[in-house]
Amino acid sequence: MIRLISDFDGPICDVSERYYQVYLFCLKKNHYQNQQLRILSKDEFWRLKRSRVPETEIAIMSGLESAQAEDFAQLRKQTVHTQPYFEYDTLAPGAVEALLKVQQAGIDLAVMTMRRVRELEYALQKFDLYQFFPENRCYCLSNDYVKTRDIDDKPLLMALALKELPPVEDIWMVGDTEADIAAAKKHGVKSIAVECGIRDRAQLEAHHPDIFVKNLTEAVNFVLKGSA
Repeated sequence: MIRLISDFDGPICDVSERYYQVYLFCLKKNHYQNQQLRILSKDEFWRLKRSRVPETEIAIMSGLESAQAEDFAQLRKQTVHTQPYFEYDTLAPGAVEALLKVQQAGIDLAVMTMRRVRELEYALQKFDLYQFFPENRCYCLSNDYVKTRDIDDKPLLMALALKELPPVEDIWMVGDTEADIAAAKKHGVKSIAVECGIRDRAQLEAHHPDIFVKNLTEAVNFVLKGSA
């Protein structure tokens, strides 16, 4: 049997609108009255975000001063993973169809994400995804987990999954960040980097995933072709 482990944000869920709305909120909260701002378009903002331009630089490019930019970055960190902003998330195009294809092919499916339990449960319910990810196939952070760095925390989730899930012949990890690749590599799992998430290809190339694909649909097609 083959197992496909997928990150949630990026391959399955498009978070770009949430991040952009938080950007707009943080600008609004940190600018002076009558201060001239250059509000980035969503495309401009997302391009900068995907290439890992620091939050403070994005703020300064938008017209804030250095001290304001620090406050902007701090507020963004506090806000981006909260309600009501999760409501801006949408399903990535073709994600549900790709998950159905995996399920119908008899491939074991799991999700592994840096979301907390309440955050993942909210999304699974909102998008009706429990049909693909029952509780025993969900790996995420506890609600009170003290985060360090994704690149350190995610390999711990992978270790737990490999310990708890039934053994299979082949495992693939699909993700859009360096943390996904690190989690796979540390535990001998093959990694598929998707180019539809929060990192652009240049950022991901530095971490040497096994293959690159555009999105979850291409990842699933690749895995199915290899198992045929």
